[in-house]
Amino acid sequence: MKPIRWGIIGCGAVTELKSGPAFQLASGSALVAVMRRDSAAAENFANRHRVEKWYDDADKLIFDNDVDAIYIATPPGDHHHYGLRVLDAGKPAYIEKPMARNHTECRELVDAFASRRLPLFVAYYRRCLPRFLKAKELIDSGELGHLTSICYRYEQPPIKFAPQQLPWRVSSEKSGGGLFFDVGCHVLDLLDHWLGPLCQVSGLCGNRGGYYDVEDTVSVCFQTRSGVQGVASWNFVGSTPTDCLEVSGTRGKMSLSVFADEPLHIHTAGGLQSFSIPNPAHVQQPLIQAIVNELRGATEETCPSSGVSAARTAAVMDHVVNGYYGDRSSDFWNHSTTWPRGSYQ
Repeated sequence: MKPIRWGIIGCGAVTELKSGPAFQLASGSALVAVMRRDSAAAENFANRHRVEKWYDDADKLIFDNDVDAIYIATPPGDHHHYGLRVLDAGKPAYIEKPMARNHTECRELVDAFASRRLPLFVAYYRRCLPRFLKAKELIDSGELGHLTSICYRYEQPPIKFAPQQLPWRVSSEKSGGGLFFDVGCHVLDLLDHWLGPLCQVSGLCGNRGGYYDVEDTVSVCFQTRSGVQGVASWNFVGSTPTDCLEVSGTRGKMSLSVFADEPLHIHTAGGLQSFSIPNPAHVQQPLIQAIVNELRGATEETCPSSGVSAARTAAVMDHVVNGYYGDRSSDFWNHSTTWPRGSYQ
């Protein structure tokens, strides 16, 4: 059986270690082409990673007959456009998270790929990392008993940028919002994976630091499909780095970091158990392997991170920040002067 031959659009930082090498290392997979607007940077990446072809034009890569599937690793502002171009070429797409700038763009991609019966995957790679699979196993096995509550807290000191040098992660046009969209989406996606779609979602957000015009503080309340209540907060202008997810039940509590490669802990009447399960060298490799297996029909299992599941997370995020931005169903990033954020600051 021939390998899936991959092309990458946007060979930036995320592709250097997290994802790029994984396309070469996954069984039944090969990375054959990369694209970046900066032709010298594209050539440099290709030479260092032993990739045969490089382009500075996305369409040339998308419509290359030697490329079977395409990984879109650009900022989210380009995901919708490039995703539809990949669809025009009749190829499967693997898109970086968040899937797009808002739920509207996500739904358009999901519906378009479904209409052509083409696979669409999203890079919520924690769904396949061993430590988070262990956490899901502990929840599903009843180790914690009947689940009673969920609490997540994230805090980091502010990252100060010159107004004329704002990175894409705090540009609504390029990312869909602030760091909540880059960081918070992983947590919300994990909860979706572990406990089913979140419902009864409400939230508040604001801008307390004034370093940019998108949100920098977010608070969320939610309920899982089974009725477990939860709260989560993100503070990107705090003082003390914090990253802790706790899932409590009638028998015990599980705590873990979402972003640090640290042990998972279980507190029960029997004492404290810790599970040290380090991440692989290339954290996206397990998910990429699941995608390759599905595309090749190597197993009956499907990849756990699809466009459909990613769109659910996008809907939750849109709902939470809607009061800050106003109507997020359209191109809100072009109308920042009309955002009702003033009452939220």
